[in-house]
Amino acid sequence: MKIRANGIDIEVEDTAEINPQDTDAYTRPAVLLIMGLGMQLVAWPPQLIEALVDAGFRVIRMDNRDIGLSQHFDHMGKPNLILAAVRYKLGLRIRPPYTLEDMARDALGVLDTLGVARAHIVGVSMGGMIAQRVAIAAPQRVISLTSIMSTSGAKSLKQAQPDVVRILIKRPASVALQDVVDHYVTLYQTIGSPGFPTPESELRERITRGVQRCYHPEGTRRQMLAILADITRAAQLSRISSPTLVLHGRADPLVPFEHGDDVASRISGARLVGIDGMGHDLPPEPVAQILDALIPHLQAVKA
Repeated sequence: MKIRANGIDIEVEDTAEINPQDTDAYTRPAVLLIMGLGMQLVAWPPQLIEALVDAGFRVIRMDNRDIGLSQHFDHMGKPNLILAAVRYKLGLRIRPPYTLEDMARDALGVLDTLGVARAHIVGVSMGGMIAQRVAIAAPQRVISLTSIMSTSGAKSLKQAQPDVVRILIKRPASVALQDVVDHYVTLYQTIGSPGFPTPESELRERITRGVQRCYHPEGTRRQMLAILADITRAAQLSRISSPTLVLHGRADPLVPFEHGDDVASRISGARLVGIDGMGHDLPPEPVAQILDALIPHLQAVKA
């Protein structure tokens, strides 16, 4: 469903709305799931959503701004990622069309519109960065924080290998469905979990569904600018007071494990859980391990 949040249109799926016959759904503790760079709300594994609902939670997913069925920002122009990367390496200021703080305000706006005073905030990759921003900006709204395969953004941390970065920023051969799907199959096979590889047929089917729902690469590039411009978050993570769980794959080729270690070290009391064989994706076996840590984490904190 489409809602108005933070002054823009955001696509949301809320298990309380999906199951109106469940009269207790609206009173359950809410979990807001925030996806990563260029990823849509449909990228959350049903396995994870169903387990959270079965554990007694109201699960809210959203398409971040500029992606999926949420409002796009094409009027803000096409970003120059090469120039932005050069400025980032030189320590020069990057002026993105919008910031991760704006995206955090979107998330808080979703909670406002849905009438949710406080929620557990769970983010993956860029979504973890946004979740951190939510916890910094509005601690009174955050029951708990969970940051999955994400980073503090500290420049001193080990970066992805150049071949991974090249594939990440490379464009498909054309906008034809087959070329776009082929491109993303290559990308996800490169950054995926070496210990739990997803069969190509399954990966191709899932990517095809996502591309058919929405394909908006310019939005992904603007989101990437917001990530590059967010250079102060690492120093601000010490402000986070919410109970925090950090989950990270030990075999992540895009955001190396030390990024998760760094996030946990900067947040007082944060718990770090490393998952062997997990890369930068969410296959069933790592998701099961994520749930083993995530559900007790959520249940331990009273709203």
